[in-house]
Amino acid sequence: MKLEFIALPVADVERAKNFYQGLGWREDADVGEGDGRVVQLTPPRSNCSIMLGPSLTTAAPGSIQGLCLVVDDIEAARAELVGHGVDASEVFHDAAGGLPRANAQGRASGLAPDRKSYFSFVSFNDPDGNGWFLQEVTTRFPGRLW
Repeated sequence: MKLEFIALPVADVERAKNFYQGLGWREDADVGEGDGRVVQLTPPRSNCSIMLGPSLTTAAPGSIQGLCLVVDDIEAARAELVGHGVDASEVFHDAAGGLPRANAQGRASGLAPDRKSYFSFVSFNDPDGNGWFLQEVTTRFPGRLW
């Protein structure tokens, strides 16, 4: 099995489409109209897409949190987001040495100690409030293909 897409709840499909395209995401599909409209967008170098559409999910717009995009240089990726007008957090790591938390409590400013792979993050939201993390991965855990 492979994860193919995530249905992302948004209030305005066109606004969300413009936001993600502004980040350089590829448009794979924009089909249908009204309640039947579906837009599929894929982040660069990703095999998983997001789908936007008024009838794809019953989740409230902005209710999805903790989506994660892997990058190989967290500082450059953050700068790119900011360059596209995104209100991105500063680079942070978990003060206890773990993975990111849903809220900002327990976050420590800056890169993870020794810039340890998997443990440096940036957070941002789309226009509806769906929450994303960037996660720096430079060396994969054993057994991971990519």
